[in-house]
Amino acid sequence: MLVSINPGGPNGGSATQYFTGNFDGRSFTPDVNDEKWLDWGTDNYAGVTWSGIPQTDGRRLFLGWMSNWNYATVVPTVTWRSAMTIPRELSLLHENGNYILISKPVSELKILRNNSEKLIRGNKEFSGELDISPDSIKLTRCEAIIEFDLAGTNTDTCGIILENTDGERFVAGYSVKERNIYVDRTRSGNSSFSERFSGIAEAPYKAGQKISMHLFIDASSAELFVDDGRLVMTSLFFPACDFSKLKLFSKGGAATLGKAEIYELASIWK
Repeated sequence: MLVSINPGGPNGGSATQYFTGNFDGRSFTPDVNDEKWLDWGTDNYAGVTWSGIPQTDGRRLFLGWMSNWNYATVVPTVTWRSAMTIPRELSLLHENGNYILISKPVSELKILRNNSEKLIRGNKEFSGELDISPDSIKLTRCEAIIEFDLAGTNTDTCGIILENTDGERFVAGYSVKERNIYVDRTRSGNSSFSERFSGIAEAPYKAGQKISMHLFIDASSAELFVDDGRLVMTSLFFPACDFSKLKLFSKGGAATLGKAEIYELASIWK
């Protein structure tokens, strides 16, 4: 059961909870009362699922409103205010006696990948910041799949940075010490329109020996899927100019890059 709430989100304002349990046609009985969130980011709310999916397909597909009532009416955009998330496939995973909602980008999105790609394979140890910016791929419309090997490394925090020539940056990271995923948009661009926009969004998460960060990046949004959709964070940002650099970072020690795949995506805007 999905419940969209506002306010009360895990990082302020709008968000969508989910509950697992039993429905007898009249009453829903949750199996646990733990706080569970469809998306831990600040900008996925009031989503809907498709009806009429053919039985031969069988998927449950979801689309969310990519904004937050904390600032939805004042974001610095023209033509329209806000957009929808990419379509996602929802499924339940039974693990350690509990059900976890998995949210993955639909497979059809791979059709948007064009011939521009950059692949980095093999273990590459680094500390500080590592620039992996692709030469021929526009980061304003791309997909990046980054995998870090955590076993045997001493990094405290590792992750991904989007950066532009003005020094603005959007950061998505994993803290080994704090056991959380976070998105930092304190320096991501214009936040003057609302004091509730800028800041750091966090989500509790314990990674295993590896962690995968799958990002869909648009001109003013990033949708992060961690470890094949076990955790999701959706975020808006409004930089003064396009992000043109893609960097990895490791703080407190060295991290190991397992692989990086970067694809430019075709535009659906005509």
